[in-house]
Amino acid sequence: MTALRKPYRTRTRGTTRRFLSALCACIVSGATVLAVVAATPAFGQSTHALPPQFEGIGLDQRLGAEPPRDLVFRNEEGDEVALGQYFDGKRPVLLTLIYHECPTMCNMVLHGLTETLKEMPWTPGDQFDVVTVSFNPRETPALAAEKKAMYLNMLGKPEAADGWHFLTGEDASIAALTEAVGFRYNWIEDEQIYAHPFTLIFLSGEGTVMRYMPGIQFAPSDVRAALIEVSEGRAGSPLNRVLLYCLQYDPNANSYVLHAVNLMKFSGGLAVVLLGVFFVAIRRRGAHRTWPTTTPTPTA
Repeated sequence: MTALRKPYRTRTRGTTRRFLSALCACIVSGATVLAVVAATPAFGQSTHALPPQFEGIGLDQRLGAEPPRDLVFRNEEGDEVALGQYFDGKRPVLLTLIYHECPTMCNMVLHGLTETLKEMPWTPGDQFDVVTVSFNPRETPALAAEKKAMYLNMLGKPEAADGWHFLTGEDASIAALTEAVGFRYNWIEDEQIYAHPFTLIFLSGEGTVMRYMPGIQFAPSDVRAALIEVSEGRAGSPLNRVLLYCLQYDPNANSYVLHAVNLMKFSGGLAVVLLGVFFVAIRRRGAHRTWPTTTPTPTA
């Protein structure tokens, strides 16, 4: 007697069951993550009274502002440069306002930024540029060159030299730039220091202020998400548009968090696509399959 093969419909039933079980598990896991995120409280920023010498110091987040492109500074080599030459219309620009002789936090900010850039797979000059401007008019290009060499050595990416720019300038250019981005600082004569805020400022490739990230240390994932947002998904791979869609900046947490509504839409759409592809594949296999036929067993 010739053995009959198991019909195709029966054999695919187990495959379908396993696929649907895995898909359901994926959806349940996503719902669990969303529930945890939704249950996590957002921590607000507390306010404290400042000493008199710190009055007027702060950060006005002027989203949509465009610093004058014709502001003149000097780069670390001492050459005159216009601010606008760092906006190529494509790569976003990460702007830091510090002064190198700061005895307190400025160096910590640049150290923190360097550690963040070290952990990122991207390199300044490729997907984005970094522009570090000293707001102390007494600082010189020679000092800027010394600091650039130090931080590039810490970064360990010599190719970033063309993408991380250290600028110094005169009072007029510094005042115009800091005013445009809402960066308010004061010279404290008694202490012989500048009092100022700490923040990263993200500008589009056209030179428009798009995002602020106050702080001293910065998560690589947050910096990457901000660069993706500022570049409207152009920075990095095409998959960054998905990241841009599913993440939302939370100013209270000063970080990027999962956008529950967008994530649910994306997960639902992905599930529908996967189901459609799976069943189309089954139908095509079935259409090309030759179903076995039974033949009577001859008898003697």
